[in-house]
Amino acid sequence: MKKNENKIKDDNNISIKKEILKNNYNKSKKLNKFEKYLFIWVAICIAIGIIISKTIPMISELINSMQIRGISIPIAICLFIMMYPAMLNVSAKELRKLGKHPHPIILTLISNWLIAPFVGMYLASIFLQGSEQLIVAIILLSASPCTAMVLVWGYLAGGNQEQNIITTSINTISIIIGYAPLVAILTGIQNIAIDKIGLLISLVVFIGGPLITGIISKKILINRKGHKWFENTYRPIISKIAIIALLATLIVIFSLNGNTIILYPMELILVSIPLLIRFAIVVSYNILITKLFKLKYREAIITVIIGSSSHFEIAIASAVSIYGIGSLAALGTTMGLFWEVPIMLSLVYLGKFLKSKKFWKID
Repeated sequence: MKKNENKIKDDNNISIKKEILKNNYNKSKKLNKFEKYLFIWVAICIAIGIIISKTIPMISELINSMQIRGISIPIAICLFIMMYPAMLNVSAKELRKLGKHPHPIILTLISNWLIAPFVGMYLASIFLQGSEQLIVAIILLSASPCTAMVLVWGYLAGGNQEQNIITTSINTISIIIGYAPLVAILTGIQNIAIDKIGLLISLVVFIGGPLITGIISKKILINRKGHKWFENTYRPIISKIAIIALLATLIVIFSLNGNTIILYPMELILVSIPLLIRFAIVVSYNILITKLFKLKYREAIITVIIGSSSHFEIAIASAVSIYGIGSLAALGTTMGLFWEVPIMLSLVYLGKFLKSKKFWKID
């Protein structure tokens, strides 16, 4: 009797999970207007921050005074909220599925941890000679694989969401282990000395904290409210709050950097050049490698999207921890955010175009 009750309970849980996945897929097939034009809101928030810095300097001074050992409390709160939703994707069950079909995930990890970081470093050394902070900004962006927004891009492109969740879960864990050493290696190759303690602090505060909070809160909320409420109610609300925190972070950063932007406008244009070229090279590499390994569309497009994107939140947090809010490095990493959204959205449409031309095998 008890066995039958457990079987019925398991069947009900499976039905609920299937319904959740179906609802999430349908909801995520389209970005709403706010999300679709996120890069425009980013530009508006940058402008608001600059205006505040020039017209109401006392606000900038107040924000700048709220620090603990060089870490801005307002920035730390905003970045923590930005990171938290991505940490809700971590799943031990998903990680265990890696062995069933590892090729797409392995190709993505190679791109994230070997191809993109070194391409970014060499392009930065070519185009940004003499500007150590901007070189470090490119390195911080190139060495940080994305763990959050790619879930949205993957849904829009109609990719394999199981692969998407597994890979982002692996990236979330691997960032804690590999990000600081990789950044140290890349900056060492360029003979740039960075504050390694500041880098470690940013990892602990902005990755370790949200990760632990995400794992604990997810378990507690699912036990109390159930999977359906967690996925359909809690996560959407948290995701919207995270976007608001992201935009608030930009306003704060640029309210403290108005003078820097006015003094160094060309630097922001210069840092965009290696960023855009890096995107072009890495995207082309991932498209060709997925074709070479004969991946089907649903696996190939996820490999291309995750393998080509950056975790701009941790890059911004690291730049702020190492160089400060008013630094060129902090501004340089925000340009990664500015370009990432329109490029990733374009990549979704490129994937669909290649699919229509039967570039990849269709499932």
